Amino acid sequence: MSLGLTIAILAAGFAIFSGANYMSRRPTEPGEPKLVPWTALQFLGLLVIILMLAHLVTLLSGTPLEGRYTTAPSCTKTSVG
Repeated sequence: MSLGLTIAILAAGFAIFSGANYMSRRPTEPGEPKLVPWTALQFLGLLVIILMLAHLVTLLSGTPLEGRYTTAPSCTKTSVG
């Protein structure tokens, strides 16, 4: 994925998050349920932001982010005693 596309998706994530945050804070009429789950959309926007920031770090640094366990931990048996 290119740098421009990553930044565009990051901006879309910010737009989703901020729009859902604004809509969830609006006062509602008593007795009318909210038809759109704004909290779930906030979570989705935040997830996109976190993933795109990690991808942006990967693009800018040139080295991929690796997890804690990139290889299977060795199963060495040690005898006790």
